[in-house]
Amino acid sequence: MKFSHISDTHLGLIQYGLEEREQDIYDSFNQAIDISIQDKVDFVIFAGDIFHTPNPSGTAILQMANALKKLKQNKIESFFVLGEHDISRIRSTPIPYVYHNLEFSKYVGRGEPVYYKDVMIVGFDKIRKNEMTGLEGKFSHVESLANKHAGHKILVLHQGITEVNKFAGEVNSTDLPKNFTYYAMGHLHDKFLKQYEHLKGPLVYSGSTDMISNQGDVEKGFFEVDISGTDAKSEWKKLDTRLQILEKMEFEKIDSQIQELNEKISKLEKKPIIKIKIKGDNLERDVIESKFTDLASKSLHFSWELSKEDDESSVLLNRPAQIDQELFKLAVNALKSEKLAHIAINELLPLLSTRQVDSATQVVIENFSNFLEEENDS
Repeated sequence: MKFSHISDTHLGLIQYGLEEREQDIYDSFNQAIDISIQDKVDFVIFAGDIFHTPNPSGTAILQMANALKKLKQNKIESFFVLGEHDISRIRSTPIPYVYHNLEFSKYVGRGEPVYYKDVMIVGFDKIRKNEMTGLEGKFSHVESLANKHAGHKILVLHQGITEVNKFAGEVNSTDLPKNFTYYAMGHLHDKFLKQYEHLKGPLVYSGSTDMISNQGDVEKGFFEVDISGTDAKSEWKKLDTRLQILEKMEFEKIDSQIQELNEKISKLEKKPIIKIKIKGDNLERDVIESKFTDLASKSLHFSWELSKEDDESSVLLNRPAQIDQELFKLAVNALKSEKLAHIAINELLPLLSTRQVDSATQVVIENFSNFLEEENDS
């Protein structure tokens, strides 16, 4: 028996306001669906952030519906939990519930198991830090259910694990129920797989199916997992995505570095997305602009900026996990509080970047109320 673990599809994202990028997101997602069908998986798990916003466009809703229909037509079941991008802070029914109600897919985000043949599947929607009360009891409950089940057990979560990324982590791996064959994780956009000694099966992030931010030349894909035997065996499936390039250049060497980059992208079928950071002093923007004219014309989206060697913003050219860490550090320095930095980076920023002003306002109100309660208690 085999299943696909797909996460963070962010359907409906229009990166840089470009229709081509919206279509890229759909194309990558549909590749994952088609590969799963071609490889004859038995079921698919969607580990949250199906959509980029809680109120997705009609096109995004139809893309998911059509994918689920194709899976059904090929006798492939699917199961899903909700990520923070799927859930509105304003009381409303999340769009993915529609697929459950129409029996296109099965929702497993409430901590109650469903069964596919002899496989137990249980999950939890995204749990925010201020909602962690009682989580230990919920995990204890599913642990007891897993202990009673003789077949494979899969836990689906859309959470950051502290040992994987301490700045984006909300729970520790040691907090998780122990007796699951496979831990299907969502939320972090890089792939990650590790077998912890205290967990029965591997803890796995499949990462996002496309570039949600410019991460540079990073593979995107999903995992197919074989559970025919006693253990879960994961196989990485790489998707064909548009190349996104992050490049550091020194002004003294800029001509040769531009030539090298031109050679790199000359044979690409799709125009890449390019961001360049230039190191140097007393540089004239007009001069730099003139040097990038040809390169910009060969890019779907092109941007550049100046930085000095000690410029803290240069950390944005590092790998995605480092981006999270350094952005958090900058927020801590500005706000003088790790708690406030977490709220700003992990809760407010994603909402405001997608213009969810009402939801962002609700975050501020909730956290202000919690602050008042803590002050009164002290």
